[in-house]
Amino acid sequence: MKRPWLSFLGSMLVAASATALSPTPDTPQNAAQTADPAKRDLGGNAERRLSELNREAQAGKLELDTLSKDADAAHARTVTRGRVYVRLAKAGLLPVGGGFDAFVEHAVHLERLRSAIGRDIALERELSARRITLGRRLMELETRRSTLEGEVQAMAQAQTALLSEQDRSDAFARAFSSSVGSAHTAVYGAGVGPGDPAAPSSGFATLKGRLPFPITGRSEIKTARRPGSEGPGLEMFAPSGSVVRAVHAGRVAFADAYAAYGRTVILDHGGGYYTVSANLGSIEVKVGDDVPFGTRIGTVGSGDGAARLYFEIRVGTNTVAPADWFGI
Repeated sequence: MKRPWLSFLGSMLVAASATALSPTPDTPQNAAQTADPAKRDLGGNAERRLSELNREAQAGKLELDTLSKDADAAHARTVTRGRVYVRLAKAGLLPVGGGFDAFVEHAVHLERLRSAIGRDIALERELSARRITLGRRLMELETRRSTLEGEVQAMAQAQTALLSEQDRSDAFARAFSSSVGSAHTAVYGAGVGPGDPAAPSSGFATLKGRLPFPITGRSEIKTARRPGSEGPGLEMFAPSGSVVRAVHAGRVAFADAYAAYGRTVILDHGGGYYTVSANLGSIEVKVGDDVPFGTRIGTVGSGDGAARLYFEIRVGTNTVAPADWFGI
């Protein structure tokens, strides 16, 4: 997609949040959960419709390619049979010299060729009509897709503005009741969608220190670990249902529930680099999908009562510290 989008990183504010509260409604986890999840997914329906249109357009292009090949094959058969028919027809009554049986066989052969040519011509016409219909359908889909892209872009801009204002207001209110010593860090991730012009075009390894955050808007993060993992991960506290996006283009290597990780999506970014997004409330991709940068892969879950995303970065089978990659 070539239309301008918001930068995935946008303006990212990283600040130490001075909070060491007991579990009250003002803690980062509870404050994040009280925010309206719908505000973090203003363009969700439009994005899903856009994704459906993209899949439909891709399927239509594949069908059009198949129809083109079938039409070329039918035309080649028509030409070949036509040449044979003309050559045999020019023979006229010559087969009579071979007797009545030879003449009848010659006439039957000509009739069969004529019938086959007729079928080939009819098939060519049918394939041509189907190609025209499909071509018009693809043009219609492209028009709808372009309109929807504009809608998604506008919603992403509105969503980012709304989240920034709401999150800053909440953070300001909490600042007066907090004390020093929090293990959390506040980060802001800008809203994006697939096809953002600021999408990283280089390999995953070049993004160390500037990797985009997977959640739009303000999140409270802290270092965490899951059983069986050799290294640390990050827990990102955000409202249940918040959209989780691919931080870099890749292929879905795993999309299912797994032990203590819960619903999990693993993306293979090439070069031995993987990202693990776990504790998801929903999974919106399947194994084998090629996902561009910024694609929604699921939503934040709250299975144990605390809505958060668990995130890991792995190089091969080794888990590395994700904070270094995000530059925090």
